[in-house]
Amino acid sequence: MTSQSTAAQPAVTVVGGPTVVIDLGGLRFVTDPTFDTAGSSYELGPVALHKLADPALAPDAIGTVAAVLLSHDQHPDNLDVAGRAFLKEAALVLTTEQSAERVGGTGLAPWAEHVLERPDGGRLVVTAVPAQHGPAGTEPMLGAVTGFLLSGEGLATVYVSGDNVSLEPVRALAKRVGEDGIDLAVLHVGAAQLAPFGPTLLSMTAEQALETAQLLGARKVLAVHQDGWQHFTQGQDAVTEAFARAGVEERLVVGEPGSRLGL
Repeated sequence: MTSQSTAAQPAVTVVGGPTVVIDLGGLRFVTDPTFDTAGSSYELGPVALHKLADPALAPDAIGTVAAVLLSHDQHPDNLDVAGRAFLKEAALVLTTEQSAERVGGTGLAPWAEHVLERPDGGRLVVTAVPAQHGPAGTEPMLGAVTGFLLSGEGLATVYVSGDNVSLEPVRALAKRVGEDGIDLAVLHVGAAQLAPFGPTLLSMTAEQALETAQLLGARKVLAVHQDGWQHFTQGQDAVTEAFARAGVEERLVVGEPGSRLGL
């Protein structure tokens, strides 16, 4: 990563599942807040989701948040009961237009931008990046999802994928960022599967994470949303192996849950 100032570079804290604290440009962001305890279960029609791990941080340990980046609200492994309470205390929630209708906040259409003022007088732009939760045809069942791009003059660029299994929006984002690439890609991995969908994957595999990183020219990659829930079929080991086979293992960022990692 290029270095201009501490605030210009991202720092991340992994909370668990899809929940990450991102500090950039003097602003703090939280992705897909999930703070329920291990052992929690959630009925979703014909399936149940089971949480296996506690969050590394409690909501009251997060500090002042400029915005919550909510990829979608319809699945409890991305927004659980305690996460919904967290939203109510947040100054700003950025999410899909559909989720904003249900949980409040500001809904962003694909490629729409929301500008935040930075403490140093600059601006940080949050761009909604399209995402596709499952294969084509599953959208009516799984609902709308979004990813996010954080950028600004003099800042590192940070991409948060949301639950995405399609490389098409990744290719579109790659065209937008061009040769500059992405400084940090926070990728929802895990190769999630649920019985009613058979072998269909509902989040990206380790190999897809590698391809996403390569398409974006990502200098650093943080794999999240791959543990702590019963429906994930791949973990960090699979991601590490995929990147090692490609000779780019040094791109991976692996931090201890709850510890703040500067990049």
